[in-house]
Amino acid sequence: MRSLWHNLFAYRAKSEYFCFIAKKVEVPVKILVVEDEKKVAAFIKKGLEQELYAVDVAHDGEEGTRRALSQQYDLLILDILMPKKDGLALLQELRANNISSPVLMITAKGAVEDKVKGLDTGADDYLVKPFAFAELLARVRSLLRRSDSSTHLSCGDLTLDLVSHKAKRGDCIIDLTAKEFMLLEYFMRNKDKELSRTTIAEHIWHYNFDTGTNIIDVFVNHLRAKIDGVSGKRLIHTVRGVGYVLKEN
Repeated sequence: MRSLWHNLFAYRAKSEYFCFIAKKVEVPVKILVVEDEKKVAAFIKKGLEQELYAVDVAHDGEEGTRRALSQQYDLLILDILMPKKDGLALLQELRANNISSPVLMITAKGAVEDKVKGLDTGADDYLVKPFAFAELLARVRSLLRRSDSSTHLSCGDLTLDLVSHKAKRGDCIIDLTAKEFMLLEYFMRNKDKELSRTTIAEHIWHYNFDTGTNIIDVFVNHLRAKIDGVSGKRLIHTVRGVGYVLKEN
């Protein structure tokens, strides 16, 4: 019986420890798309996710308002003509609640007075439908560069540009796969924090992952070879019995 209680206590302590880690870790650049045309919303979401942004979608103004007021987003993309609440009313409410995240308005209304009204309400940029995704992406990158220096992450001489998706160690540019980029961004947003293999798996593989394999170690080793291989100073460290940590010392 004593052994049973000991094991239960150890399991609970371990679970609470990993839960504590999960609560402290940070998230990638988050974008909210509020667009009532589901095909357009899906098109934008898919394209942005391929560029490694985290994207949420709302299909009407009220849902968009709830999401924008309850979560923190680095950028919002708002349609103007929507059911329940239009994009201008949504934007006005966000600015009234001191939400200063940059906003890109998208609409079929291209008259100068419509653009002026949107910009005067608090929008940062305006894009008229139909548009090429390349142009939308360029505007997203521009707004992120203007809005916050947090689009660049650093640890020692390692830097990561979240807009251009380029990594550098000193003057050396490092080529990364999409998964390696996501993994490095996760490490850099949580530098000096010990990350368990389970936490890494849940974040990078979205919970649909068999942690019984060694694929996390394989990915980390590949990333470590690229990041630490160009410098004599190691940044990615193994934490015995836990996982990994990114730190200078």
